[in-house]
Amino acid sequence: MSNGNNNQASPNAKRLLAAGFMAILAAGVGFAIRGGILDVWKAKFGFTALEVGLVNGAGFTGFCFGIIIGGIICDKIGYGKLVIAAFALHVLSAVVTFGAADGMSTRTAFTYLWTGTFLFAVANGTLEAVANPLVATLFFHNRTHYLNILHASWPAGLTLGGLANSWVADWNWKARLALFLIPTAIYGLMFLGQHMPKSEASEKGLSLGEMFKDVGMAGSAVVAFLLALFVKDGLGPLLSGFTGSEFFGFTENAPGASQTWFYVSVSVGVVVWLAFSNLSRWATGSALLLVLFVAHALVGAVELGTDGWIQSITNNLFGEGRGAQLFVLASIMMFSLRFCADFIEKKIGLSPVGILLSCAILACIGLNLISASTSLTLVGGAVLVYAVGKTFYWPTMLAVASDRFPRTGAVAISMMGGIGMMSAGLIGSPGLGYAKDRFAGAELQDNPALYAQYKAETPSKWLFFEKVNGIDGKKLGNVKSALSQVRKADPKGTLDAALDKLQPDQKTVLVSDMTGDRKTLVADSFLPATMAVIYLALLLYFKVIGGYKPVHIGEVEGQVKPAT
Repeated sequence: MSNGNNNQASPNAKRLLAAGFMAILAAGVGFAIRGGILDVWKAKFGFTALEVGLVNGAGFTGFCFGIIIGGIICDKIGYGKLVIAAFALHVLSAVVTFGAADGMSTRTAFTYLWTGTFLFAVANGTLEAVANPLVATLFFHNRTHYLNILHASWPAGLTLGGLANSWVADWNWKARLALFLIPTAIYGLMFLGQHMPKSEASEKGLSLGEMFKDVGMAGSAVVAFLLALFVKDGLGPLLSGFTGSEFFGFTENAPGASQTWFYVSVSVGVVVWLAFSNLSRWATGSALLLVLFVAHALVGAVELGTDGWIQSITNNLFGEGRGAQLFVLASIMMFSLRFCADFIEKKIGLSPVGILLSCAILACIGLNLISASTSLTLVGGAVLVYAVGKTFYWPTMLAVASDRFPRTGAVAISMMGGIGMMSAGLIGSPGLGYAKDRFAGAELQDNPALYAQYKAETPSKWLFFEKVNGIDGKKLGNVKSALSQVRKADPKGTLDAALDKLQPDQKTVLVSDMTGDRKTLVADSFLPATMAVIYLALLLYFKVIGGYKPVHIGEVEGQVKPAT
């Protein structure tokens, strides 16, 4: 490590920061383009909103495996080998995803798309297992600022992907999605031949067991729970697609087998918990780190889960193409603000936890404002409020974990990233899909005959919530096509005017779908409200112990000197 007079630990620090920036940008581009083609997949393959949410959710759950496994082994095998593995997985993910073809059954298409999206996420997680600890090590005296700069690449990728969705909207969905391979090739070249430093924990010779002590049995339980949920709700539908059977509970035709799979998932969770707890030498773990893990699970669900659906929702509410425009607007705001974390912390005087509390409040307000907006002007302002709210969540959470738990090396922040992504894939994305099915279906039930005609054949069941039938994806897609033709004939007309030109039944279906979207956003806002309570408690905790300060290995938490 360098001495305290330098802000970085390596002469190629800026080159490595730029390479990490490009790697996360590639992930953002792929994520944004995929978000713009969810409705295409829904209409083409007949998916329900929950099934689309499960496919989109694989773009998060796979991340967990890449970042946690990568975070555990990166200090042992080196960052370079992980970059090579991530590059290969990115290419493989494209090959598998493009295997989905017209004429396939819903289940077969689901399997191809889920698997390809999962591999894409594993590649992204592996890259963050490199980038996060690398930047935290290179710029150890100003982690909040530089981790926010690193993660400014995410909204930059979202912006480029959102613009691509607008510019090449007429392209085949495979050609659109393939655009993420361009930044993939660039980051591969930027990392090529670069020397990478080791973390503070690795330099001081801490063993893997010592790095796991702060995680302990408590932190391991969070990871184990989410992995068990992944096996139950992620692998079950996927494996039923591979086998062509109902065994894994993809439907309710085999309740006994579904119960067996539940016990399998619980067993996986127990094994993972025992393995990680044993690595920590059965340490209890830090209560503060446990709280950060839980908070970051909520971060993943509300930020990334919402991002995965927001284009689809705002397209429904304000017209085709508006979703991509609003998504780009929010992403540009995020990109710009992530360069301001240092100013907010040093000049305004907000601690990292104060920043997080402010973000949670703004995100809650923003989601409710989007739901209530009735015009493009109003929703533009509401989206900006929400964008400011979600801007600093992810990188600032990583900075807090790095500041307070340096002896965990890459382990804690990698596990935190994995928890956030797994939560986004298992709670955020499918949860919002389930909410859309539930609320839209409930609205259409006011017209029983129409509901019987348009309801989805496959029921949506998520976590412990009741089974519901949403609106059939293909039938809804046909109605949206009719609306699109009306709007093309009168491009200057309003959305309400276009709805009035449809057949009454068609208008009723679309209005039900739109009402479901609004109610989904309100339900989503309860997550940042819960986060605000957690961050307020953390703010009070740090005030009691003398204020928020970074610590270094060997210092005692709660009795530390400011970093020099």
